[in-house]
Amino acid sequence: MKSLSATIASLVLMTGVVGCSAPATRIFSGLQRYGLDAPRADCVGERLQSRLSLGQLQRLGKAAAAYRQNDTTPGALTPSDLIRVASELRDPAIALEVGKAAAACRVLP
Repeated sequence: MKSLSATIASLVLMTGVVGCSAPATRIFSGLQRYGLDAPRADCVGERLQSRLSLGQLQRLGKAAAAYRQNDTTPGALTPSDLIRVASELRDPAIALEVGKAAAACRVLP
């Protein structure tokens, strides 16, 4: 399930970049790059976009990027890694919504 987690991380990373696309689209694209199938990537992107503010998504994206910086396997981020990153932000809403999105979209192993 490392590919699925990596997809979530990438999706969150892409949300951190302010641009023309909606956060859900950036999350979707990032998650797919790491191998998450389109329906689950779309599910996670939509859930996080609708439940978290842009600022929260950016914080999560930056934290996930920093977490991955020194990783020997940057293409693999487990669901527990992502939830750990979210919980370290000291914003309970972020950790809660990441966990709920992972569970609802069947991203958890």
